[in-house]
Amino acid sequence: MIVCHCNLITEKEIERTILDLLQADPWQLIVPAKVYHALAKRGRCCGCFPNVVETIIRVTEAYHSQSATGEAEIVSYLDRVRQLRGQYGSRSHEGRKAGHRAA
Repeated sequence: MIVCHCNLITEKEIERTILDLLQADPWQLIVPAKVYHALAKRGRCCGCFPNVVETIIRVTEAYHSQSATGEAEIVSYLDRVRQLRGQYGSRSHEGRKAGHRAA
């Protein structure tokens, strides 16, 4: 079934891409833009994004329910956010001052 008529992307292509992304990092946040980037495509009208989100949820839930990941290996969402924040910083660490405006 074609999900994206603008790019002629099928549901099977999207599912395969999501599984590839999950194989690389099972706990990453997958969004439509990431799926399209992996497919070397761009969202045009973006009318398909709600269906892509539903596919992401369905495939990710199935992937994790079938995986043999033990409870000890699961990193909580908040721990992951803290790790990414430490790695990439936050706006308060970018050297901006309160009241600073772009010229």
